[in-house]
Amino acid sequence: MSVTQPALGQTLAMDQIQKILSASHPDPFAFLGLHEVEEGGEAGWLVRSFRPHAQRMWVEVIGGERIEADRIHPDGFFQAKLPGSTNRPIYRLEWEFSPSHHGCLSADPYSFGPLLGEQDVYFLAEGTHRRLYEVLGAHPREFGGIKGVMFAVWAPNARRVSVVGDFNDWDGRINPMRKRVEAGIWELFVPDVPLKSHYKFEVFGADGRLSVKSDPLAFFSQCRSETASLVWDWHGYQWQDQQWMEARAKSDPYRSPISIYEVHVESWARIPEDGDRPLSYRELADRLVAHVKDLGFTHIELLPVTEYPFDGSWGYQVTGYFAPTSRFGPPDDFRYFVDRCHQNGIGVILDWVPAHFPKDAHGLARFDGTPLYEHMDPREGEHRDWGTLIFNFGRNEVRNFLVASALFWLKEYHIDGLRVDAVASMLYRDYSRKSGEWIPNRFGGRENLEAIDFLRELNSICYGEVPGIVMYAEESTAFGGVSRPVDTGGLGFGFKWNMGWMNDSLEYMSKNPIHRRHHHDNATFSMLYAYDENFVLVLSHDEVVHGKKSLLDKMPGDNWQKFANLRMFLAWMYAHPGKKLLFQGTELAPFVEWKADESLPWYLAQYPEHRGVWRLLADLNRLYREQGALHELDHSSEGFEWIDANDSSNSVFSFLRKGEDGAMILIAVNATPVPRERHRLGVPEGGYWQEILNTDAELYAGSNLGNQGGVQAAAVEFHGRPWSVQVCLPPLATVLFRCMG
Repeated sequence: MSVTQPALGQTLAMDQIQKILSASHPDPFAFLGLHEVEEGGEAGWLVRSFRPHAQRMWVEVIGGERIEADRIHPDGFFQAKLPGSTNRPIYRLEWEFSPSHHGCLSADPYSFGPLLGEQDVYFLAEGTHRRLYEVLGAHPREFGGIKGVMFAVWAPNARRVSVVGDFNDWDGRINPMRKRVEAGIWELFVPDVPLKSHYKFEVFGADGRLSVKSDPLAFFSQCRSETASLVWDWHGYQWQDQQWMEARAKSDPYRSPISIYEVHVESWARIPEDGDRPLSYRELADRLVAHVKDLGFTHIELLPVTEYPFDGSWGYQVTGYFAPTSRFGPPDDFRYFVDRCHQNGIGVILDWVPAHFPKDAHGLARFDGTPLYEHMDPREGEHRDWGTLIFNFGRNEVRNFLVASALFWLKEYHIDGLRVDAVASMLYRDYSRKSGEWIPNRFGGRENLEAIDFLRELNSICYGEVPGIVMYAEESTAFGGVSRPVDTGGLGFGFKWNMGWMNDSLEYMSKNPIHRRHHHDNATFSMLYAYDENFVLVLSHDEVVHGKKSLLDKMPGDNWQKFANLRMFLAWMYAHPGKKLLFQGTELAPFVEWKADESLPWYLAQYPEHRGVWRLLADLNRLYREQGALHELDHSSEGFEWIDANDSSNSVFSFLRKGEDGAMILIAVNATPVPRERHRLGVPEGGYWQEILNTDAELYAGSNLGNQGGVQAAAVEFHGRPWSVQVCLPPLATVLFRCMG
């Protein structure tokens, strides 16, 4: 077909055509699509369309005729005059690329009006759109009976944004988007785009550079070096966890047992016969859930599964804040995993990273050619230790993005809690910075006031909108009120990781028992601040990697003593006030530290010493759940009482845990390899004290020294109490007794 030159007086000037062809037009909707025109006193409609490499185009008017368009530019710009009508015609387009290659009939993306409603635009501009994920991103929609995908992205400073994908040959000239200036949002409805289509946003930035960005609100993404976003409808999954969700909304986590099994999905288990691949979400729904249920943990915590490009970051450098990583399957398979956890009585916690994000070119960095999500000044906007960028928490839209991400996981994926990573790095402007490398706040201080406000906002909204969830802070400083309510000046988290207990306890346990008497305070110090926050005692992945050794290898002594020390320590941890978290593989007691690119050493379970730790953990979780005295008053001084905190000469620790109903459990820890056959401890009540757990039991591969089921209290005053018991304390062991009255 020959190219028709524009007639004199034609409403569209050639310079405007050039802007369309070069994808530089500031308002493509003003020229593309359907426009009412008048020529020679005759009213009519003009359709303009651009499709590179097309040779012919037809406009089929619904209920009318099929009209061949004029090709007015050889690169594929067409226009067609439609007969005059008082009604706006509805039409479809068809292209011919060669005599044997016709495009299908399709609606014109530029025939649709503005997509976002006024209320959405208002809240987007204000930065308070709680359900951001329902309006930004890629959403299958139907307008006027026409199915397609609505794309929308925030890029206020971009000169032009186009959606590109496998539906338009990744050509940014074909689908430039409409800018909603009042909110800095670009939008476009593209008909006939199927699910799982790959797409990105081509952004002509304010800096004059052209970049191709993944969708910040993608719900499904490629991973590693492949970085396209995928169209996905996240509304279709049919949940089967109604009973869990109803019970969760009424739960009281502070008085409930919480024992968390921390998991790195890629290394929990692999399948050697299938290329040593990790398990899929659906395989985890069977194997991991059954394993955690067998061990008796109440929750699974996943290292970040929000999409990330680099395996070696373990998920802590996030590029997809609304997409579960596709490494292990599609989004609904992850929902299936969560669903199965809930059906088996197991909660799911996600590690979530609002502190920083990677510099990868396809990600958030300089998204619209300006520091949009990050700070402009590297003294505020860059984590040099991690090679990442810091979110600008002072910007309303950035806070909105992060809060919406949190709500998305809690509401739409039924996640039971978020463990917020690297809170300490958010709270202080001088975190890991030398003098002169940071900017004080407006009062001259080191606190990051904007980040503090964000965390308070985050927790207030999440707790307010999603009943029964729990927010956890990984925070290692002495910042006050991390787990205290916002209205009393706190940050509003439910719990704080107790990093102090972890460091002091592991330091104590690493000592040769001969020298532990000189470090006795390390093991008792945690009780001086145990009720300052709502604590979770943690032995996380960070403590068994990068040369820190495995838990077993941290223990002193010969092989027998290492296992005895580990068993003693784990039971001591479960008896100490605070919720519990253990990293995957603790049950196997490996000699070598965790390797993120290898499976856990499951073969160890066949050996008695390793199997003994496995059985002990299962029994500890059972006791912890069953005995209210071990969890009901975790965060109240009424739930704990020292019997003797000062027996440093024997390295013996003894204390009581108490329940709301007055139940009492006596805990005695012998941190030396010397058996203490008749060790007297004062107790507040007489009667029989039943031995309910002994880490030296033969079942756990111990020496089986114990108390033959329990001891009878005698009316002998000791430790300032009217009654006392004489107990056998096995070597390197923790023993628990329940008062039977």
